[in-house]
Formats: sequence, structure tokens, C-alpha cells
Amino acid sequence: MILEVATLDVRAGQEQQFETAFCKASEIISNMNGYVSHQLQRCLENKSRYILLVNWQSLEDHTVGFRGSQEYQEWKRFLHHFYDPFPTVEHYESILENHA
Repeated sequence: MILEVATLDVRAGQEQQFETAFCKASEIISNMNGYVSHQLQRCLENKSRYILLVNWQSLEDHTVGFRGSQEYQEWKRFLHHFYDPFPTVEHYESILENHA
């Protein structure tokens, strides 16, 4: 499994509109091949910064399958106008997992 980590800096004052749009956009990503789960978390120190954590079965499910899809165009339409600067996206693989 691959973890996509996106740092999302939303234009100040547009946080509520972004969160509303993200709820709608969540339906798009949730139906993609290789999608496992996602979380959107808001920074406590910087109320305009969020992180998006998406678990994919493979890197290609995100980089080729999702980003190359028509659904991604819809995702962009919902969300990309909120960002300044454009998000940083990185992918991680698990090395150690510990559960309490």
C-alpha cells in the first residue's frame, strides 16, 4: 500500500468553502480503482493549512489511474482554485507499523 501525502495551503478566508467542496470531491476519489481510504486534517497552528492522506493500493493507482482520469478533471474543478501555492504531493511506503 502507498500513502499519498498532500500539503494543501488554502487561500485565507476560504477554508469553509474549501471544506464544503472537499466533501463533494471526496465522492470522486472514493470511487477510483486502487483507492483504499483518505483523511483530511486541518493544522491547529495554521488554520489555512491542511494535509490530505490517501491510501492507494499502488503508486500507479494514483499517478496514472486517478491523475489520468476524467474524474481527476472534476476533482480539479472542485478544489484547485482554493490553493496558494499549489500543493506539494509525496508518496510513502510503510516501513514499520505499530498498533497499541
